[in-house]
Amino acid sequence: MANLRAVVTGASSGMGAATVRQLRDLEWDVVAVARREDRLRELAEETGCDYVVADMTSDDDVARMASEVTAGGPVHALVANAGAAFGQDEIRSADIDDWAKMLDINVLGTLRSVKALIPALIESGRGDIVIMSSTAGRIVYEGGGGYTAAKHGTAAIAETLRLELAGEPVRVIEIAPGMVATEEFSAKRLGSQEAADKVYAGVENPLTAEDCADAIVYALTRPHHFNVDLMVIRPIAQAAQHKVARNRGL
Repeated sequence: MANLRAVVTGASSGMGAATVRQLRDLEWDVVAVARREDRLRELAEETGCDYVVADMTSDDDVARMASEVTAGGPVHALVANAGAAFGQDEIRSADIDDWAKMLDINVLGTLRSVKALIPALIESGRGDIVIMSSTAGRIVYEGGGGYTAAKHGTAAIAETLRLELAGEPVRVIEIAPGMVATEEFSAKRLGSQEAADKVYAGVENPLTAEDCADAIVYALTRPHHFNVDLMVIRPIAQAAQHKVARNRGL
């Protein structure tokens, strides 16, 4: 798989950074994309990846990112990983700004990056689009209306895109993780690390960023006639969105 080139958005931490590391271990050329240049610089020094500083909620940033990336060579894969969640308000007390931010980064951010790089992916003759959705894109839950709406939108992009690209040399892959304990996601959503820790309290071995990266890399490294339409991954403790085994002794 050497000499293949991937673009990974949301690469400054969590699943994105883990994906960059695992692809570099396989000798892929990787362009890491995120807003925080200091994090990207550290990742580049660690892994040897290239990077572009860009915000997926900015049309201008995404256009510039695509221009810089395509000027550097062919693009064989886009891992559209940038995303975020904010708050747990019920719909009757929903914060409109939080919903707008979630729809912008999760849905429109995915749309921007995919749209910008589709021509290069087709031109490569061996393109992959990996869309990071969530089990929240499959089922709703109380207090998650905004995030589940956004992730249902992300899933809809993947499913529609697969139909629209039928006949092109581009696979569309959707990875939908359940409970993943990363260093920032839940803390940002809930406002503190203490609140984030309560989400995983008593859950033995929630998924890690590395687990999710492993799923991404598995899908990308299948023979190109082999498409992983949708991979749902959860920790064994999570039987379903609302069914989680918790060990109170942990």
